[in-house]
Amino acid sequence: MAADLSYKLAGIMGWPVGHSRSPVIHNHWITHHGLRGAYVLLPVHPDKLAAALRSLPVLGFAGCNLTIPHKVEALPLVDQVHPLAQRIGAINTVVVQADGSLTGLNTDGFGYIQSLRDACPAWCAGAGPVTVVGAGGAARAVLAGLLDAGVQEIRLTNRSWAKAHDMAQEFGPSVHAVPWQDRHQALAGIALLANTTNQGMQGNPALDLKLDELPAQALVSDAVYVPLETPLLVDARKRGNITVNGMGMLLHQARPAFEAWFGVLPDITSELLRVVQETFDA
Repeated sequence: MAADLSYKLAGIMGWPVGHSRSPVIHNHWITHHGLRGAYVLLPVHPDKLAAALRSLPVLGFAGCNLTIPHKVEALPLVDQVHPLAQRIGAINTVVVQADGSLTGLNTDGFGYIQSLRDACPAWCAGAGPVTVVGAGGAARAVLAGLLDAGVQEIRLTNRSWAKAHDMAQEFGPSVHAVPWQDRHQALAGIALLANTTNQGMQGNPALDLKLDELPAQALVSDAVYVPLETPLLVDARKRGNITVNGMGMLLHQARPAFEAWFGVLPDITSELLRVVQETFDA
């Protein structure tokens, strides 16, 4: 019997991965566009990442997303890497090609910048310095997105000084590493604060960051979306800052990934937002 090439599978690999709303988003689009396929959770332990990626073409997958902790580790495990993903040094999307080879992409930076513009249409990359917290795969994408948008100065801080320092060196003179003990002062005079760590995610401690030096007009963003309002965003909103949760980044990074797998560029509609919101209200 011939294979059913019209039915496509995709999914999200992570450890843990049960919190992800990606299946809700992608399955909504699959249904909306009348496609045959499914998007599933793929809980993959870091020790099994290489084997799991190589299983994708065997199992009939069109590709997958990658989340914590796989975005950086997967880079050398795929066959081709898009130039932007190579520059970022992390991939969040894998596409299975017709010959079974794997191509790595990164749509996170695009998703992050779009989420800022949605939440604050007046946001301008040249408004002032940016402080980024974290030095993992998400931080890499955020740094690249901010630099490409035109941000001139980024202060990068992370618990591991070595990681922050090495990443700052990698991304060039506009990025400066800030020792973790100086993180509170690194908020002085900035136009944007971006948390790219999992601190504040459900089940994790809150981000240890005092907002005393944060300007009132600064935008505050968090890559975390479970919960939608992390302790960081709650504190910032109480101070009067405009806040941006991680849902916008999740939604916007998903659009080009879906197009790569299913051949359709989907829209973010009010119906989709309602469906996703219901998963938080349940």
